[in-house]
Amino acid sequence: MHFEALEDWLSWQENLHTKAIDLGLERVAHVYQSLNPERVKPVTIIVGGTNGKGSCIAFLESIYRTAGFRVGTYTSPHILKYNERIKVAGEPVADQKICEAFERIEAARKDVSLSYFEFGTLAALDIFWRSNLDIQLLEVGLGGRLDAVNIIDADVAIVTTICIDHTDWLGETRDAIGKEKSGIFRIDVPAIIGDPEPPASLIDSASKIKAKVFAVGKEFSYQKTETAWHWLLNDKIIFAELPKPALIGEQQYRNASTAIMAVELLQEKLSVKAPCIAQGLMNAHLMGRFQLINSEIPVLLDVGHNPQAVRMLAAGLEAYFPKQRIHAIFAMMKDKDIGGVVKIMQPYISNWYIAPLGHSRIAEQSVVAEVLKKQKIKNLAYGFTDFTETFNAALANARQGDLILVFGSFFLVSAYFSAFSK
Repeated sequence: MHFEALEDWLSWQENLHTKAIDLGLERVAHVYQSLNPERVKPVTIIVGGTNGKGSCIAFLESIYRTAGFRVGTYTSPHILKYNERIKVAGEPVADQKICEAFERIEAARKDVSLSYFEFGTLAALDIFWRSNLDIQLLEVGLGGRLDAVNIIDADVAIVTTICIDHTDWLGETRDAIGKEKSGIFRIDVPAIIGDPEPPASLIDSASKIKAKVFAVGKEFSYQKTETAWHWLLNDKIIFAELPKPALIGEQQYRNASTAIMAVELLQEKLSVKAPCIAQGLMNAHLMGRFQLINSEIPVLLDVGHNPQAVRMLAAGLEAYFPKQRIHAIFAMMKDKDIGGVVKIMQPYISNWYIAPLGHSRIAEQSVVAEVLKKQKIKNLAYGFTDFTETFNAALANARQGDLILVFGSFFLVSAYFSAFSK
């Protein structure tokens, strides 16, 4: 199969495999080996977890680029363009390079069926191998043990936090999910745990394979001061007077600490000085994570789509916007805990506007409305034809000093940027 345009390749991939999600490594590992069995990978950090993966990779990318290293990052999902998933030296890879990688994968796979995500993972790895990288940062898409990224053995593996999410695939308890996430750990390889209260299964799994565990609050930690913060290893201050992370929210200190732990463990392979760490923390950027758009009526964007993520969002609202009247533009995917998210956010929201997104995975406006009505939410508007109409309704009802919050899904934040970033 051959296509000239990236969008044609992606459209074809969406319908190629019988399942949108097909966890397992045999097929993708076979194709990976066929692409080039003798390839040598750059230094690799794999990041898994429920929330905080993107932030952790953003800090790592910024720190290593500040230190002068050539960095590749593979993340998902994207917000505006597919190319955001695969970056080299801080820039999304061009359509042509991705198409060329897809051509090579298509030639190598023969009769092996690959999912959309598996195609993307193989493309990232193939592009990175050809890009003369010092380090590649790979984000797990779903779970860990059976995720396509796990065909690679990392030099350091990170699990950020564990929350109840993707229960159809990973299990219905934190212990079950933790066991799946721990699948990225390897024997005698550093396993960093960025969850302050990790499920026992995560620690047990790491111990069973004799991974070298470094857990936040135990082996490493952080201390905040009035104007800065310190990073500690085994209760000893290693990096003092660090600047506040550029990414907003209390959880970003933990994510930054987790990233620094990885940098410290890899110092012999990639030496990074303290000033580069400090500058990297200040330069980190991540679309759609507690991202404030300054305007006459400010807009706050957050992709949080599970209870743990929106608890952090709620904490951020308390810390940074304690007195504002908040108008929430809201949408969530069908398989998410809509009721749980609404219950957490209800005390902070004055008016709710349910946005239509025209995507098969997004819950219908009427379905979301019923969830909100059951929780006795009265200031509720829905029945809009598109995102722009929804946003304009919120804007028309807002006054000076109010805040518009767009949250609940990557698709929703993407709709905002699609409507207003031109």
